[in-house]
Amino acid sequence: MKLSDFDFRLPEDLIATRPASPRSSARLLVAQGDAITDSHVFDLPDFLRPGDRLVLNDTRVIPARLNGQRHRDSAQGPVSAGIEATLLDPQADGTWSALIKPLKKVKLGEEIVFSDDLSATLDRVADGQAYLRFNLSGEDFDAALDQAGAMPLPPYIAAKRPADERDKTDYQTIWANHSGAVAAPTASLHFDEALMKALAKRGVSFTHVTLHVGAGTFLPVKVEDVTTHKMHAEWGQVSPDAAAEIQATKVAGGRVIPVGTTALRLIESAARSGKIEPWEGETDIFIYPGFEFHVTDALMTNFHLPKSTLLMLVSALMGQDRMRDVYAHAIARKYRFFSYGDASLLIP
Repeated sequence: MKLSDFDFRLPEDLIATRPASPRSSARLLVAQGDAITDSHVFDLPDFLRPGDRLVLNDTRVIPARLNGQRHRDSAQGPVSAGIEATLLDPQADGTWSALIKPLKKVKLGEEIVFSDDLSATLDRVADGQAYLRFNLSGEDFDAALDQAGAMPLPPYIAAKRPADERDKTDYQTIWANHSGAVAAPTASLHFDEALMKALAKRGVSFTHVTLHVGAGTFLPVKVEDVTTHKMHAEWGQVSPDAAAEIQATKVAGGRVIPVGTTALRLIESAARSGKIEPWEGETDIFIYPGFEFHVTDALMTNFHLPKSTLLMLVSALMGQDRMRDVYAHAIARKYRFFSYGDASLLIP
């Protein structure tokens, strides 16, 4: 299975840099059987049945991108330099792993000031990975980070414009609850309160799970034989209640439909025995064609990058030839792609 099998040409003008407003006005491509239907997200209830269950990732994106200054005395006097840090993962010892630019300009133990309230020192560098120790913790840290940080927009958006205050709302789901992600579960960004009410009225149920999406979700696949690719690990949890709700839907004949690839990867991680079970830990599950799905009956997701693991995932669910047709249709009809783009409902 070659990386080139998952390549396609995407016109630059189809990459969305802002979301649709209102959220549910985004377009929705529905692929079911041999048919493709062009619709809108607010019509999602029309394509679902009473008894279906949507699985929602309730992770909360932190404003993980920070700009600061490091100050150092020199023979010529005090010297300042700008430093950019993107937080990745909290560590058991209280530090944060982070991407720092330029890392070579920061010395161990040196302070980087991000705001009047928030600063950090470079605690260590291990295998090229930097670790920061902040001056605050707990709720004080969260409050200071919210003021000083910016949303960590995906590289293909950040290359076009900087993050701003709108992104703190736009790049967060309406049900975000557990802080820890540095990337949004973007299919969920299409949901607003009006859509949730319409879905509930239709008889659709909801289950919340948590997967903290990491920056590794944007890492490219660099091997030509995709089966040898190593996925990044992300922490997730399927609670006993969530597992019971999903299993009850399966038993009753309803469909289990994760919203987003993150929710799908998590529930399939929790179902490798063949049945959904409570689960907590890090998952590096890699889903590509040939994968056996145990709980997923359909998927709502955005349109993904060429040669990405997410494109491999949807190809595993729908088939490679089918997804080529779906993406060709989406490009021809000028659907908006990637994190702030339009959505698809994929029903095998």
